[in-house]
Amino acid sequence: MPKRGGTEVFRITGARQGLADDVRGRQRRYIISMSVRTLSVIAAAVLWNVERHVAIVALALGILLPYIAVVIANAGRENAPSLPSTFVPAPVRPPLGAAEATEGAATEGPYGRN
Repeated sequence: MPKRGGTEVFRITGARQGLADDVRGRQRRYIISMSVRTLSVIAAAVLWNVERHVAIVALALGILLPYIAVVIANAGRENAPSLPSTFVPAPVRPPLGAAEATEGAATEGPYGRN
């Protein structure tokens, strides 16, 4: 959609969130996962002589959470929404040699022969 200056305007409705926001979100998820892991290891140490079954589950959680946290943190950016493309390519101009082939068509108007 051309504006006054002749510049094109594009919609950004389907744009992904910014890179800084994405990294911040991934760091937050990683820190939360590592905090849960730390708490589960501490719970396993405290509950080892009291409730061994719960301590083993907490220890297993403490062992598995680092792998899960790294996979989630390195999952990458989200996919852009599947909105229709707002980019319209420029019209293709015929090559210079094609002008000779269209000379006969130049004498015809939009409603037939002139």
